[in-house]
Amino acid sequence: MNTDELQPITPERAKEMYLEARKHEVSQSTLDGYHYRLKHFIRWCNEVADIDNMNDLTGRKLQAFRTWRRDDGDLKPVTLEGNLDALRVFIRWCESIDAVHQGLHEKIIMPKLSKEDEQSESILELEEAEAVLEYLRQFEYATREHVIIEVLWHTGMRLGAFNSIDLGDYDSERETLEIRHRPETGTALKNGKEGERLVALSSTMCSALDAYIEHNRHDVRDDAGREPLLTSRYGRIAGSCIRDAVYKVTRPCYYTNQCPLGRDIDTCEGTHYDGYSKCPSSVSPHAIRRGSITHHLSEDVPEKVVSDRMNVGPDVLDKHYDKRTKEQKVEQRRGYLGNI
Repeated sequence: MNTDELQPITPERAKEMYLEARKHEVSQSTLDGYHYRLKHFIRWCNEVADIDNMNDLTGRKLQAFRTWRRDDGDLKPVTLEGNLDALRVFIRWCESIDAVHQGLHEKIIMPKLSKEDEQSESILELEEAEAVLEYLRQFEYATREHVIIEVLWHTGMRLGAFNSIDLGDYDSERETLEIRHRPETGTALKNGKEGERLVALSSTMCSALDAYIEHNRHDVRDDAGREPLLTSRYGRIAGSCIRDAVYKVTRPCYYTNQCPLGRDIDTCEGTHYDGYSKCPSSVSPHAIRRGSITHHLSEDVPEKVVSDRMNVGPDVLDKHYDKRTKEQKVEQRRGYLGNI
């Protein structure tokens, strides 16, 4: 398509039309995410590149934005990837309304991420956790996948700790799970004996666990002769099975039947069994732990309680797990200090 065949439109108007077009396709939180990520592109167009017509965009200019956004925000690779991924989807939509040249979105070069980059910032946000759990409670109640997400979200425990639990460690009447360090039979805790604790459960969680045990748990023993809580037909499930289950059900297309990135669900590699983790919107078990800890802190649960429940030191909690914004923290402090 020649430039003469494009329809002039300002970046601001293109963004408004895009958000309006997606309004009934995605959740409000997803729409807010689009707005936040794209506002930096609009700012660059207005303040740096002096672009008032989307028709003028080229691959070279998009590369200039990529460099500017990385440096302006001092962004980590995983955050830059999220920004550029949102921009690619937006530019592809702009192609559909003749605002930019066809194929322009393919000229956005995505950063290459290491495993450390991929895992460093990922977090299951509250709205996403609630949406996943609402779907599982309604359509897959008491399945192994439901129990995995329910327990990981509400307890914030590590994958290894969850997989170490035996049937006898669960007390339905007292509504507790006991976490024990048993290296001699194959389930060591990350922090050894220091990781042992009794975790309180809610009645909602216990109802799901009771139903899982009665209807879906395989009555088997592991190689050490123990009775695991989480089972396959052959014994205690592998940690990789828990991880795969988390990646599977946290894909937005799984619990909403929609893709926030605008991908074709029928052809996306993230919809295949061996590709669940390739979905940019799915998360790992550790991202659920990070989200759970942040949620507890946001609900004013004291840090000492969170530290003990999740078995994480206060210094590590603050540095690696607490993902509240500065604004959230100051407003919570204001709530405590307002009447002094």
